[in-house]
Amino acid sequence: MNEIISLFIDDEMTIDQKMGFVEQVHADDAFKRLTVALLRQENLLRADPGAPAPAAKVSISPRRRRFFRFPWAAPLAAGLAAALLLIFLGLPRNETTHLTHRFVIYQPEARNVAVTGTFTDWRAAPMKQAGRSGYWELVLDIPPGEHRFSYLLDGREQMPDPTIPIREPDDFGGFNSILHVEVTV
Repeated sequence: MNEIISLFIDDEMTIDQKMGFVEQVHADDAFKRLTVALLRQENLLRADPGAPAPAAKVSISPRRRRFFRFPWAAPLAAGLAAALLLIFLGLPRNETTHLTHRFVIYQPEARNVAVTGTFTDWRAAPMKQAGRSGYWELVLDIPPGEHRFSYLLDGREQMPDPTIPIREPDDFGGFNSILHVEVTV
């Protein structure tokens, strides 16, 4: 059988032999599969080594082919495939572990103190006085990562945390403290 296919591939058959070959391909399914496999192999052998590999052929059943005749069918199928991918692979979960962090600052002269930073979207989070000691405190749940923040004294004076030595200049002539929040195992 391979010999006949080879003669066909190498174009070494007469027209009558080619007609007989085509009839045999149509009559014998196993012969047809073997012929197609050998033709694919021959195609790979003759291909330019620098050329990209040919794309795999996807066969679509006649029933599905009818479905794809509608202009909305391909976008619908792509959307369904994307939705299924998201469901099976899992949507990005908002299960970020937040860690409790206690902010404490000593400012006995201040009438009110707030903390503002990346973890509050730069909105002022008011702190509470710890008794009459001059300390102010606030406990927040913060996601892991690197955060910038500062204290806001009496609604107008900004100051970095004096207990955190890592700082960077802000865009307003002051400094922000850099807080590293890490999950410890």
